[in-house]
Parts: sequence; structure tokens; C-alpha cells
Amino acid sequence: MFSALPTDSGEFTMTKTILVFPILCCFAADSLRAAEPRLQELSAAPQQPLVRVVDLSLGETTQLELCNGHRVEVQLLKLLETRDPIRLAVRSAKVMVKVDGEEITLESGMYNLPQQIAGVQIDCSITKGYNSNGTPSFWGLDKDARLRLWPADSPLLRRDSLIYPVDQRWFATRTWFDNEPVDGGTKVLPTIYYHSGLDIGGSERLVKVIAATDAVVVSSGEDVLPEYLLKDGATAKYGQGKTPVAPREDVVYLKDARGWFYRYSHLHKINDAIRPGRIIDQGTEIGLLGKKGQSGGWSHLHFEITSRQPSGKWGTQAGYAFLWEAYRSQYRPQLVANTRRKSFLMAGNHATLDGSKSYSSTDSIRNYEWTFSDGTTASGPSVTRTYDRPGVFSEILKVTDKAGNVDYDFAEVHVLDPEQPDLYLPEIHAAYWPTLDNRVNTSITFKVRSFGNQNGNEVWDFGDGSPRVSVKSDGNAEQQAKGGYAITHHTYQQPGDYLVRVQRSRNDGVTATARLHVRVTDK
Repeated sequence: MFSALPTDSGEFTMTKTILVFPILCCFAADSLRAAEPRLQELSAAPQQPLVRVVDLSLGETTQLELCNGHRVEVQLLKLLETRDPIRLAVRSAKVMVKVDGEEITLESGMYNLPQQIAGVQIDCSITKGYNSNGTPSFWGLDKDARLRLWPADSPLLRRDSLIYPVDQRWFATRTWFDNEPVDGGTKVLPTIYYHSGLDIGGSERLVKVIAATDAVVVSSGEDVLPEYLLKDGATAKYGQGKTPVAPREDVVYLKDARGWFYRYSHLHKINDAIRPGRIIDQGTEIGLLGKKGQSGGWSHLHFEITSRQPSGKWGTQAGYAFLWEAYRSQYRPQLVANTRRKSFLMAGNHATLDGSKSYSSTDSIRNYEWTFSDGTTASGPSVTRTYDRPGVFSEILKVTDKAGNVDYDFAEVHVLDPEQPDLYLPEIHAAYWPTLDNRVNTSITFKVRSFGNQNGNEVWDFGDGSPRVSVKSDGNAEQQAKGGYAITHHTYQQPGDYLVRVQRSRNDGVTATARLHVRVTDK
């Protein structure tokens, strides 16, 4: 069973004691009876997480006790939210905060990590502007901004209490992370869907989705533990009621010892062993990544952590920093390029592409090199350039550290046509599998699907000088179409870092481009 032991940091450590229980059968009733002692213990005494969360109004000051017992004074001084002129969507939200007399500026979400000041780590999860023209409000924020704090020398979560929830390389394909406006569909609408949680793109029906924590299964598809239902078997709408559970056929909810809920959505298949009431170990396979449910037709895992917020409401617990810490601990990457924030503009305007969030385990990034779709190049952590023609572009960032290690990432730039300002341009999603441990002379599966364009074909360039390959997806004509993605396979004959490109053009020549970085070894 699970037992909670206090640690020096003030958090609780989950330990496992082996007890003799009756063998769990596959039927939900027997499973629930067998798991009942562990379920009660997991639910009755949640472990205290390391993070401390506070919501503040402008000018408000509060005293906060950190997980190590140290008290700090925090004040919210300023809030600046920058909106684009096309949708009036918040594209950047910055707060100025004072911690024990020291001031710091933080940007909310957007692939930002906690910063250090005055003996603490601090970040900003969300600001009030994301509620103003977006729906629904996932965060449970009633004040101007939400701040999270940890001691300066503390991990963000208890070590080894979270792992990466997909069997896949970091940034292997498209992502949509906390606070990013979702720009997609047919018409440009004034109501914004700001993303909460983490969308991790991947290859449909191939990528394994795994339990990020030790947890109890609260729901699996439409099956829910009785105590998480309302009267007459009804379930709560998101953020309402005593739990945040909103079951759906493609969704699994887990609950960990912190009392946090984990939503896994768009699963192509849920494993039969994932039944409500069962206690599962971290690393247990939950199912296969897919595009079911309200996915927009692109294959990905929606992974979201929800907990009680200072407002008393259920709300998203921003997950990017937690997942990045877990991935680093699990895979120990030496170098990771990062230029993930998407750009959205009208042709004739400029975009600033930022690679400064790239990571080096030795803090020794030496070069930032950019290659653009028109063949021009630039250098430096951040570059600004003008886009004169509409299209969806994928710009290459290459980072190199002092040891000669290299990594690549791709900046997505969506450039609208001024002659049709209320229409989105065609988009494209590409993925490959496997993304880890690819070897020479081993076949790799590539998948692609276009959106908003059913003309022409997708054309692959695998980056090794081999002939281009033409395929044809359905253009997302039917979101849940089993064969919606066009599939091809490729084998590399030499080790190396390969930059793969796939494009599909509309009849008027407007092109959508996606890129992938495939690393191949001879070992």
C-alpha cells in the first residue's frame, strides 16, 4: 500500500509496502473492492506538493510560507498583456513582482520556466486577460495573476514522482502548450481558445501513452468511480462540482497522492487494464496516442494536470515546467533547441523568432543559426524578419554547444493573406515513429495530414538526397477518418541528423510546410 513519509524539504515521500491482497480480477466491482484500502488512503491524506500557489490583484501583497517553512513577502506590481491586431488575442503577458524587496519581470506560460530571485524560484501561470475574450476559463483565476513559488534549491516536484507521459522524444513534432492561442479552423474568429494543458503531437496508433505518476484510475472512457459522479449518475462539467472529472470515450483521468488529477485525452485505444478503482504504477501503459474526441483531427495527447486553486475552484496546474524537469531527469539530454512559440501575422508584417529558451546541460550554447524558407540565414538567439507573402512556414533553428553537440527545432510562422484577412491558411501536421534510438537500415514510419486544403499532394524531402516522395492525405475532410493521415516509410543508410520537410500547396501557390528532425545512429 502507499504510505506517506515526511522529507527534509517539507514534502511527503510516497513509499510502497507490499501487502497481500486478493488477486484483482478484470471486473470493475472486484477490482474496486480489492483496491479499496489503497484508494481510501490515497484520497484521504493527499501529500503536500512542493509548489506554493498564490493569486494576487494589482498592488496586493501577501505573506507566503514555502514548503521548507521559510516565509516570503510577495507583491504584484504591474501587468502588461500584449495582443495581436488580428484577433486581439493575448500573445504575451508579463508581470512585475516584488519578492522580499527584490523586483523581477516574469512572462506567463509560453514555454517559460521558473526564475530565481530572493532565495526562491517563481513563475507566473496565467493572467486575467486570458479570460476576457476566451472561453471556457480553465484556470479558475478570479484575480489579476497567479504566481507559483518554490525554494531556490528545490526541485519543482518530488524527485522521480513524474515521468514523461509518452514514449517519445521531446519536441518530436507539433505542440500546443499552456497559454498559446489556438489559431486554426476555417474562419478567423474573435473568440479565442487559449490552450491549457499540454498537447503533445505524435504518430497515431503508434506512440504509447504512459502513466506519469503512481495513481488511482478515476475514470476510463465513460466508466467513472461512483464517488466522482453527481446525482443520478451525472458527471460535472469542467471545473464544477467536487471534482474536475469530465469523462469521454477517449479520456482517462488519474488521481495521484498530491490530490492532483491528470487528464489523458484523444486516446486511440485505452488498455483494458485501465479500469476505475485500480491503483497503477508510474510507467504503466494507458493506451495509444490518437485523435479521437475534440482533437481537431490531428493526432496528439492532451495531457493536463488539474488541482484546487487559491480561488477555491478547480483549475489547470501549469505543466510545462514539471514535464520538462521530468524529461530532463529521465532522458538526460545534453542539448535541446527550443523555438516553439508560434508567430501569427498578416503578410507585410514582421515576426520575432526566439531561440533563447534552448537548453544546454553545461550552459555552453555557442551558436544560434537560423535558416529561413527563402534560403536566407541569420545568427543570434533572437531574430526579427518580415514576411511578404502568405503561407505557413517552418523556420530552422540550429544550436551548437562548446563540445560540438548540435540540435534543431522549428519555428512555425502563420502568415495571413491581407486580401482574405478573415480566413485561415491551410495547415499541415507531420510526425514520425519511432522518435528514439533510430538506427541505420531500419525503417521509420512518416505520417502527414493537411488541414483546409484537399488540392494537390504532400511532398516529402527526407533530407538525405533521396528522391522526393508524394503522398495524399484526406485534407481533414472528416476529422475522425481512420485513414486521414497519409503514411510512407523511409530508411536511412548513414548516421546523422536529418532535417525532413513535407509541403502541400494550394491551387493558388500558397504552401504549408512542416519539418521534422530525425537523428539516426549506427549503434
